[in-house]
Amino acid sequence: MTINEPHTKVLIVGAGPSGLMMAAQLLRNGVQPIIIDIKQGPTDESKALAVQARSLEIYRQLGVIDRVIENGKQAGGVIFNADGKQVASLALNNVGEGQTPFPYILLYQQSKNERLLLDYLTVNCCPVYWETTLTAITQTAGQVTVQLQNGEQLTTLTCDWVVGADGAHSAVRKQSKIPFNGETYSHNFYLVDVELGNAELNDSKVHLFLGKKGFSAFFPMPEANRYRALGNLPEDLEHKEDLKIEDILPGLDKTSGLSIKIKETYWFTTYRLHHRMADNFRVQRCFLVGDAAHIHSPVGGQGMNTGLQDAYNLGWKLAGVANGQLNESILDSYSTERMPVARRLLSTTDKLFTMIMSDSWFAGLFKRWVMPIVLKLAWGNKTIRAGFFKQVSQIGISYRDSAINLHVSQSTLVKAGDRLPYLKVFDEKKQQETDLHEWCSKPGFTLIVLGKVAEIDLFAIAKWITQKYPGILNFFYLPKSAKNQPIFDAFEVNEKLGKSIIVRPDMYIGFINDKIDMVLMDNYLRNVVGVHGS
Repeated sequence: MTINEPHTKVLIVGAGPSGLMMAAQLLRNGVQPIIIDIKQGPTDESKALAVQARSLEIYRQLGVIDRVIENGKQAGGVIFNADGKQVASLALNNVGEGQTPFPYILLYQQSKNERLLLDYLTVNCCPVYWETTLTAITQTAGQVTVQLQNGEQLTTLTCDWVVGADGAHSAVRKQSKIPFNGETYSHNFYLVDVELGNAELNDSKVHLFLGKKGFSAFFPMPEANRYRALGNLPEDLEHKEDLKIEDILPGLDKTSGLSIKIKETYWFTTYRLHHRMADNFRVQRCFLVGDAAHIHSPVGGQGMNTGLQDAYNLGWKLAGVANGQLNESILDSYSTERMPVARRLLSTTDKLFTMIMSDSWFAGLFKRWVMPIVLKLAWGNKTIRAGFFKQVSQIGISYRDSAINLHVSQSTLVKAGDRLPYLKVFDEKKQQETDLHEWCSKPGFTLIVLGKVAEIDLFAIAKWITQKYPGILNFFYLPKSAKNQPIFDAFEVNEKLGKSIIVRPDMYIGFINDKIDMVLMDNYLRNVVGVHGS
C-alpha cells in the first residue's frame, strides 16, 4: 500500500505503542494523520509487559478498556529473593484502592497494546503504511517536506507537523540533528517468553531473584503457566554467538535457586540496555515521543507507559492546532511538561538498576539484609504504600509549573496542573453513581462547577459555552449533597462561593477558581491556553 496524498496535517513515523497512541489521540480529536513504519507489520516480539493505571485511564477514555482488562492479568505481588532465598513479599492486589478505577498493575503485553490501538485506527479508517522508510526531512517555517521510500518507490510528502515515534534509532531525531545523550549499560541481557513447569512459579506474582553478579526476574503473563523471564547474561556468555536458551539455563538455575523447567519457548532474544534522553523533544515542526525521546532500564515497568503519556500529552495540543482551535504557542508546553518527567524517570531507574547490577560488597549487603527490612517496614505503612503506587502507576505526575495552567484558588490539596482526582459522583436525579473521570470522556475541555448555583446563572454559563466554545467545552454542574461531600472536601469548596474547574482534554486540571466567574474562565481559555472561540 502506497501513500497517494501529496500533503498531510500530521505525519507519524513509527507504529509502536507511542506512534499508535499518537494517531488514536489525533483521530479522537478530529485530525486524520498518516502513520508509517519501517517494519513489515505488527510484531508479537515485544519487551514491555506492565500497563500502569494512568495508561488504563487513557484506554478507558478511548472506550477500549473492557478489551484490555479481559485480555490482561493483574500482578498479585512481588516476591524478592536474594541468593536463592525469599527475603520479602509485597502484595499488589488493589494497592491503589480509591486513587483510580484501576488500583493495580496490569500485565498486558506490548504486542496486545499495539493490536488494540491498530484496531482503533482501523475502525477510524486510518491505515498504517508498513515497509515505509523516512529517508530525509527538510523544514521551513511553514511546513515539513519528507522523502519516503517503499520498496523501489520514492514519495515526496509535505506535512504541517511530524511526530517521531520511531524508537531508539529514530530517523526523525537523527534527521533533526537532536543529540541523544546517555550511556549503554556494560552487560548483555536476555529476554524470553516461556511456558514453565515449575510449581514454585505458578502464580500471579512477579518473582525477582537478586544475585551477587546480576539478577533474573519472572513476570506472569495472562496466558496459563506462561512467563516472561529476563536477566543479565553470565560473563562467559557475553560474547557467545548463536546463543540458545539452553545456554542460559545453568546461570538461571543458580541465580534463582530453582531447577527451571521449560515446557515451550515462544521467543528468545538478547540485547543491550541504554539510558539516554534527547536534548530537545521538539525542533521547529518535528516532535519526539516515546523511545525516540528517552530510553532507560526496565525497572518499574515505566517505558511503554511513559511513551503512551507523551503521545497523550501532545495529541490533543497538536490536534487543536491542526484543526484551527488552538494557538500554535500551546505546542511549547509539550517539551516543558514532558521533559522533566523523562529526566526524573531516567535518574530514578538508573540508580535502582545500578544497585541491582552491582557486585560490590555493600550492594550485596544491602540486597541480602537491608532491603528486605526496609521493604517490609515501608509496605506496612499505608501512606507509603499509597505513595509508592502513585509514583509507579504514573497517576502522581503533575504539571503545576506549566504555563498553560491558571490557579486562582486558596486550595492546597488539589491545584491546577494536577491530574483530575478519581472521585465517585452520585447523580441525585438519576440515582446513579459515576465519577469525575467519566465526565471527561468526551473530546475537548470540561468545565465542572461545584456548589449552589441559581438556575438563571446555570443558564447563563450554558449560553456562554454555546455561543463561544461549541464543541470545545463540555459542562457539568454538581450541587452539594451528603453523598458528594468527598468531592467538596477534596477541592476545599467554600459553600458560599462555589468553585469552577476546567479540565484539559488529557484529564489534567488547567484552571481552578474559588468562585464562578465567566470572565476569568474566558481569560484562561483565550489568553492562557489560546483557544479560538466563536
